[in-house]
Amino acid sequence: MALWPRSSRGQAIGALALTAVLALSGCGGGSGSSSTSATTGGGTAAGGAKLVTPGKLTTCTNIPYEPFQFKDASGKVVGFDVDIVDLVAKKLGVQQQIVDIDFAVIKSGAAMATGKCDVAAAGMTITPERKQNITFSEPYFDATQALLAKKGTGAKSLEDVKAKGLKLGAQASTTGLDYVKKHGFDPTEYADSSKELLALQAGQADVIVQDLPVVLTWLKKPEIADKFELIASLDTGEQYGIGLKKNADPVLLKTINDTITQAKADGTYEKIFVKWFGKKPGELS
Repeated sequence: MALWPRSSRGQAIGALALTAVLALSGCGGGSGSSSTSATTGGGTAAGGAKLVTPGKLTTCTNIPYEPFQFKDASGKVVGFDVDIVDLVAKKLGVQQQIVDIDFAVIKSGAAMATGKCDVAAAGMTITPERKQNITFSEPYFDATQALLAKKGTGAKSLEDVKAKGLKLGAQASTTGLDYVKKHGFDPTEYADSSKELLALQAGQADVIVQDLPVVLTWLKKPEIADKFELIASLDTGEQYGIGLKKNADPVLLKTINDTITQAKADGTYEKIFVKWFGKKPGELS
């Protein structure tokens, strides 16, 4: 998922907007709901990391966003991001606790700033604008965008989508939305990835833009692959990061970065990657 720098006046306006988001959201879930509830009592994990809930590493995310985070048949939240944060929780000697809330509240930094969660792991692209309100870990995933279309459009690129007058859809508050807007499009926006896909299936959109791994996961389902196709990959040079509040606890940030580095070095990261994407890092296409 996936915004850019502003003037000093713009930053002031942004701060007011953030305050409004907090007031409206009450720091609670927008369209989502908590799988477990965070408290603000606070606690300290192994190594001295400060946590909002004793014995828990509380993670804010936005479900569904398969294969990064979604509910399995039993209702348990699983996925690539979940497994990565589980590594951090294990290193801290605590359990991961997941809170499902609107992505807009996550990417604004509000969720972390108010103690709703310790970290955010929601397929979130690192951008200059988000860095104004969020401290990011080192990148843990190289991302790119893709176009999914109903079969038979004949489109093979964004240029074709425009030339053929096809209806384009995008997920709100994402870099995919930003990307197509910069290329002259005014797509219909959908609150989350599942609503975006439903719009494509219902014919409300002819083409949608979404992160490539999400599109590839959709296409593994026969009912999707029978009627829709990947028409183009858009190399946007994006990278995902785990988000923390601005001026985050340095111990927690270091633990996250050290965990990512270690996992990449000892093969754990590759195992998790293959588990969820069926290919090794660098092989997605």
